[in-house]
Amino acid sequence: MIKAGVIGAGAMGQHHIRIYNEMQEVELVGISDTNQTRVEELALQYDTKPYTNYSELLKEGLDAVSIVVPTTLHKKIALDALEADVHVLVEKPIADTIENADIMIKAARAANRIMMIGHIERFNPAITEIKKIIDSGLLGKVVSISIRRVGPYNPRIRDVGIIIDLGVHDIDLISYLFNQQVTEVYSIAGKDIHSQEDHASVILRFKNNRSGVVETNWLTPHKTREMTIVGLEGVAYVDLIDQNVSIHDKHWIREAKVEKDEPLKKELEHFILTIKNNNIPLIEGKDGKYALEVALAVIESSRNREIVRMG
Repeated sequence: MIKAGVIGAGAMGQHHIRIYNEMQEVELVGISDTNQTRVEELALQYDTKPYTNYSELLKEGLDAVSIVVPTTLHKKIALDALEADVHVLVEKPIADTIENADIMIKAARAANRIMMIGHIERFNPAITEIKKIIDSGLLGKVVSISIRRVGPYNPRIRDVGIIIDLGVHDIDLISYLFNQQVTEVYSIAGKDIHSQEDHASVILRFKNNRSGVVETNWLTPHKTREMTIVGLEGVAYVDLIDQNVSIHDKHWIREAKVEKDEPLKKELEHFILTIKNNNIPLIEGKDGKYALEVALAVIESSRNREIVRMG
């Protein structure tokens, strides 16, 4: 039985709490949040212990903890958890700066503990299926991947702009599907309803003239998460919300069979299995650091109105 805890009981944290509570191989030892009323209500609902000081939760002999707090707090809480010999899952982005990401990665290595980064879309069943399709060669050489990730603004997001909050998902996904790292970025972004950028159009260059295009904003009244993948032998359309994948070529339009499931559930199952088997997680600290590096380059590009070269 894996003893788990959750630090941060906000909109995303409550789902970590719910899923750990449902997992047969996990004992949800406790949850922590600075909002005493909220953490006590959730603890009562899920029959676990509430803590307003996460340090007290870390003394309960945990094997694993999800860190679901504002980005600026990731480093401090992750270091404390690792010092307590606890495996950690840190929600994306890994940290607020590259320096803090490096400190966290080094600490996880020194503690010999797993530090997985919560890039949830990697566990979306539609992504699992399209990754298999791309790797099988069904689409031929893939030359372009574009993603449209738009929706209304959520007032709870105050510490980062849309590129760090949402765009980082697509930086990670496009790199994952290409199995390559970005070589250049160019972006146009602006801020109209937020203290930082709230809309952005991003172009990512990869080797062999492959391209990634990301459109993201907090200005669209309805939530959309759509992907188009262009190959020499066919085009794939992916709906990340409905988890649908269709393949179009010169002969057929086909729907791929996707075993639909909740991405966060798949992510947490992977985290627990990684701990039990002492494996390397699908998304390590270095992967989270890379996505953050590219996201920061995207912000730099938009501010300076110039191409930023990576590496």
